[in-house]
Amino acid sequence: MKSKTNKSQLLYKLLLKIPKEKVTTYAELAKVLKSHPRAVGKMLNYNKHPEKYPCYKVIMSSGKLGGYDPGMKKKIQLLKKDGIEIKNNKISDKFIYRFRKIKENKKSK
Repeated sequence: MKSKTNKSQLLYKLLLKIPKEKVTTYAELAKVLKSHPRAVGKMLNYNKHPEKYPCYKVIMSSGKLGGYDPGMKKKIQLLKKDGIEIKNNKISDKFIYRFRKIKENKKSK
């Protein structure tokens, strides 16, 4: 089992992999981290550098915006700046980034 610190570090690295004009979900991050979406949300709450690690790019699986400590107005502003369309406080699936499953390298004998 990975420690909380290792999971947090991996979470921040994953945030940096989200392309411009894309967002991801708490559930998608939880899948990669082998965690729970609420645990991901809690870890994001401790992000002390949101300008470096773009936690505003994480939304709910339903497409709803979810939370953001600096406020929803700021989250919406940042998402729109990234080219994300928001309709009825939701984001379309076409903007959701899914992480590819990373295959472990197997050494040949």
